[in-house]
Amino acid sequence: MLDKLVAIREKYLHLEEQLSDPGIVSDMEKSKRVNKEYKKLQPMMEALGKYERLLANLNNAREILSTEKDPEMRDMAKEEILDLEPQVDEIEESLKVMLVPKDPEDEKDVIFEIRSGTGGDEAALFAGDLYRMYLRYFQSQGWEVEVVDENPGTVGGFAKIVLEVSGENVYSKLKFESGAHRVQRIPETEAKGRVHTSAATVAVLPILEPEEMNIRKEDIRTDVFRASGAGGQHVNKTESGVRFTHLPTGVVAESTESRSQHKNRDIAMGRLIQQIRDAQINQQQSALASQRRSLVGSGDRSEKIRTYNWPQNRVTDHRLEGDVKNFNLDKVVEGALEELIEALTIADNAAKFQAETAS
Repeated sequence: MLDKLVAIREKYLHLEEQLSDPGIVSDMEKSKRVNKEYKKLQPMMEALGKYERLLANLNNAREILSTEKDPEMRDMAKEEILDLEPQVDEIEESLKVMLVPKDPEDEKDVIFEIRSGTGGDEAALFAGDLYRMYLRYFQSQGWEVEVVDENPGTVGGFAKIVLEVSGENVYSKLKFESGAHRVQRIPETEAKGRVHTSAATVAVLPILEPEEMNIRKEDIRTDVFRASGAGGQHVNKTESGVRFTHLPTGVVAESTESRSQHKNRDIAMGRLIQQIRDAQINQQQSALASQRRSLVGSGDRSEKIRTYNWPQNRVTDHRLEGDVKNFNLDKVVEGALEELIEALTIADNAAKFQAETAS
C-alpha cells in the first residue's frame, strides 16, 4: 500500500509543479485538467500526511516503551500507544478505500425497477413495501424521483413499478440493490397464522450513453412501434415503444413501459448497454473478479440477496458475513438504509483492494 501511496505522492508533486508552469497556466484547458486532477488527489495526500505523523508518533512511543526504565515515562508511552493505535488503524483503512479505483458509473442517475416475484398477491404487497422503503431513502438523499411506469397489484402493492432516480452519486449507493429480495411474514389473509415466503426483484440500471461503452451509434438499429397491451387508447395510437438492436453482437433490448418515447429510449438503451457489458464481463472474468462478484453479488435477478424477516424483526443481507449482515427491520423499512449500504460498500472496497494488491 505504501509503495502505491509514494507513487501517487510523486504524481501529486509533479502536478503541483505543473500548476506553477507558465506554459500550462496560460493554457486554460490544460490548466483546468491539471487542477482537477490535483484537487482529486488532495484528500488522499492530506490523509497520507496525517497517517505518517501518527505512525511516527506511534513508533516513537513504542521505542520509549522498549528502552525507557522510568516507570512514569513507560506509563505515558503505554497510554500514548493505546490512543494512537486505533487512530492509525482507522486512517489506514481510509487510505485503502481511497486507493480503490472509482467506478466510473458511480455518479450516474438510474432506472430503478421493482417487480413482484413468487408469492402472488403477497409478493405484490411486498413490492409495494419495497417501493415505499426506497422512496423514503431517495427523499432522505434529496434525489429526484419520477415514476416511468406502474402496474398495481390486484389487492395492493405493485406487479411492477419503474422509476427514474436522479441526483448526486445515485448509482454508487444503489448498485448493490439489484437482485431478489425475499420476505417472510404472516399475510393478513392467513387465518392460521402461518409464515409465508414470497419475493420481489429489484433491477438498477445506470443511465449511460453508448459512447461511454465504446458502442458506436451507427452500430445500433432503432425501431419504434406501437406498444400493445395495457395503456388504453394512447398506447395503441402512438409509436412510443422503442427497440434497439446492436448489430455487431445481435443484442436486442426494448421498452414499452412509458407513454413517453423519450423515456422508453432511456430504458431500452440502459438495458442494451447492460446486456453488452454483462457479456463483456463474462468473457473477461478472471478468478479474482469471480471472487469479488461472489462477495457482493452479480445483480442477477435469480440471486437472493436479502431476506426481510417480519417475525424476527430482522433484515439479513446474504452477501455479508458475521454480525454485520443483520439489521433492524423496523428501521430499514422506514428507509434507513445508510448502514446497510455502507456495509456493502466496505465489503466491495475490501475485495477490490485485495484484488488490486494481488495483481
